[in-house]
Formats: sequence, structure tokens, C-alpha cells
Amino acid sequence: MIAYLSGKILKKLDKKIILDTGNIGYLVHLSKAITEGLEENQSLDLFIHSHIREDAFDLYGFAKYEELEFFKQLISINGIGPKVAMEILSVDPAQSKAAIINEDDKFLTKIPGIGPKIAKRIVLELKGKVDMEALDRPYQKLDNSIDDEVMDALVKLGYLPQQVKKALLNLPKDIKATEQIITYFLKNV
Repeated sequence: MIAYLSGKILKKLDKKIILDTGNIGYLVHLSKAITEGLEENQSLDLFIHSHIREDAFDLYGFAKYEELEFFKQLISINGIGPKVAMEILSVDPAQSKAAIINEDDKFLTKIPGIGPKIAKRIVLELKGKVDMEALDRPYQKLDNSIDDEVMDALVKLGYLPQQVKKALLNLPKDIKATEQIITYFLKNV
């Protein structure tokens, strides 16, 4: 079982890389959040989860050991495979963990591959198991109607949903109206 790889990025692909560890190139699946900041020929150290099936041997890489542990918790849930777990990790893991702790299954349903039943199952099975110490910022649940309006407006302006969510994590509590939230976002991005 491969648990750790260190090497140089030979080729960067969409949500995966080929990592050269010295005459051997490993295809490693990564979350979108990790791949966005990588470049070819860059040195990289990754914690690895080896996912072995009858027809495949896939490697999933993580920059932090805590992300690997969260990934293992996610794939232990019936109905969540490695690809869906990586989508969850593509969103800020701290925000995903906070949503689980605060039972915000609607936040989870916005992640590709997660429907209402799976979101409820994630909350039910992981609520007491998620590590709060990894959270470095407070969680703030936006009013769902404002959240959708804000997201739609900013996505139409060309921003990525992950970018919007990340920027709104530190939204002051006194800002509640859609227009105020959009103004706050535009000033702080």
C-alpha cells in the first residue's frame, strides 16, 4: 500500500497529476483546490490513499494528513466513493466540516454528486466524528435565499462558486441584504 509520495510534477492534468518519483511516474488524483496552485516541474509531497478495485488501482493525494483522514471518513459512508469525496475536498474542507457539525445539509447538496439523501447521511454519520481542531475560522450559515441569489449573481459576473464561498466565510454578521453581500464580496476579492 502506498502511503506517501515525494517527487516532481511531470504533467498536470485536470484534477490529477503525474508525479515523477525518480524513474517512476504515478498518476495521482487531487482535489481541484490543490491542482489550481500547482505547476509542472514543481516539487511536491503528498499523503496517499490507495484505492484498489477489481479493475483499477487509483491513488488519491493530499497535501495535509488531516485531509487524508477526512477523505477516509467520507468514503466510509455508503454511497460516497473517492470521486465524490474529492469533490467535497475541492470545497474548503473547513467549510465542509463546519456544515457537517452545524447540520447544514443544504450546503452539502451544492457539491457535485451529492443529493439530499447523501447529504443527510453525511451529517448523520460524521457529525460526532469530524475534527473541530482543523477548523481555523468560524462557520457562518447564510440565509439560503440570499445565498442562492448572491451565488447566482456572482457566478454570472464570472466568479467561481468556490471563490465566492471562500470569500464569504468571513462575512460580518451585520451584512445580511443581498446587495450588501455582493458589495462586500466585490470589495474584498
